[in-house]
Amino acid sequence: MRHTLSIIVADEPGELSRIVGLFSARGFNIETLSVGESLDTRWSRVTIVTRGDDRTIHQIVKQCERLARVREVQDVTTRPHIEREMALITVSASAGVDRQEVLSLVSVFRAKVVDISHTQLIVEASGNKEKIDTFIELLRPIGVTDITRTGYIAINRLAASLGEEEVSRKDAKAQSV
Repeated sequence: MRHTLSIIVADEPGELSRIVGLFSARGFNIETLSVGESLDTRWSRVTIVTRGDDRTIHQIVKQCERLARVREVQDVTTRPHIEREMALITVSASAGVDRQEVLSLVSVFRAKVVDISHTQLIVEASGNKEKIDTFIELLRPIGVTDITRTGYIAINRLAASLGEEEVSRKDAKAQSV
């Protein structure tokens, strides 16, 4: 099964290498990897998509948690969450029917044209994997010449966070009685 892990790690040289090394040393494959600054600039959020059964993923999470400068590890797949990926797609489309077809697809998929020449367009699309894959497949017959994909980023849904806060408040209240 596909799992998305969210790891908060110190924003220091070599930290990403340690996490990737952990996966590599244990023979776990990383399908996508995305890293970016968090709200607190001392920490970065690493989003990793990997495959494995629940036992294997639980093992990966526990091993990541043991790393010295890892603050938090979550398998966001087990909670309500939002995942997004971005793709930049170069499409051959001279003025005329092909270009109009690309622009129609851009509109339907809520993508946007970010660069244009007499013979090509670069289109930016974001969404879940299925949406990006479908968009690319519809563009292929027109003439896709290059694709760059970011990999996933993910965040817990607000309703899930609120539900956990409510449970925590109830637990705290019950303990104080």
